[in-house]
Amino acid sequence: MKEDMVTDILNRLMTGELSEYYVKNDDFMEFRKVLVKRNDFKHFRGIGQRGGDVLYQYLKEPRS
Repeated sequence: MKEDMVTDILNRLMTGELSEYYVKNDDFMEFRKVLVKRNDFKHFRGIGQRGGDVLYQYLKEPRS
C-alpha cells in the first residue's frame, strides 16, 4: 500500500466521503506509518478485527 493511496483514504475518511475503511493485517503497518504522522491522528479510531485486520473510522471529536 503506497503512501499517497493511504493519504487519499485518510482524507476521504476525514471529509466523510468514506464512513469507514477496512485495513487488512498485511497492510496495517504501512497504513499506520502514514496515519501517525497526521496532525488529526487522534480523530481516527481503529477497531481491531479477528485475524489482525482493523476497521478505521473518523471521529468529529479527538480521542483522549
